[in-house]
Order: sequence, then C-alpha cells, then structure tokens
Amino acid sequence: MTHIHENHDHQHGPDCGHTAVKHGDHVDYLHDGHMHHMNADGTVEEHALEVSDVNPDGCTSGHACTGHDSGHVHGPGCGHQPVPHGDHIDYLVDGHLHHPHGNHCDDHGPVQLV
Repeated sequence: MTHIHENHDHQHGPDCGHTAVKHGDHVDYLHDGHMHHMNADGTVEEHALEVSDVNPDGCTSGHACTGHDSGHVHGPGCGHQPVPHGDHIDYLVDGHLHHPHGNHCDDHGPVQLV
C-alpha cells in the first residue's frame, strides 16, 4: 500500500535542495525525515528503503563508525539526515545508513546518492 503525502506544496526535482537517493528504478528525495517520490501527476508518495542483502537491518556491533566521533548519538536533530528503512529510521552518514543500537551504531548498508 502506498501512502500519499497530502498537501505537499514543494516540487521535488534535481535542483530542489533535498538529498536525492536512488531507490529501485527511480529517485526519491529526503525531506523532513521522509523519502518523497514525485509522481508525474504531482502527487508525492512516501517511500522507505527495503530491508535487503544490500541494506540489512541486523546488528553489526563490530562496525567502526566513521563520519562522527564515538560518542555521537543518532536521533532527531543529531545533524544526520533520517532515512526510512524497513520499519525504522536510520541516519545517513558518509553514504551509508547508521542505526542507533544500544551503545553502538549498526551499519545498514550503502545508499546511492544521485
């Protein structure tokens, strides 16, 4: 089931100012904690990256976090863009997904920026 973002007055595109990510056969835009997909008719769909072999959702406690210091905690306002992934939110750090998990970050795989 697709969720339509109602009353979205921003037109996403190559020069809209939001981070563009490759998602399957199309491009989505990271905007306010959501992945927005612009349809040809102007409607905006809410998307999430699927859990997959490329973007798993398991624990990687041995992951050496780069892109921030070891004391950094991901969450709203942490300075990294939130990315919907499966049934949770990850954070975009140096082209890959970090997921806060206890006292470490899990590596949930790369994201292809466009």
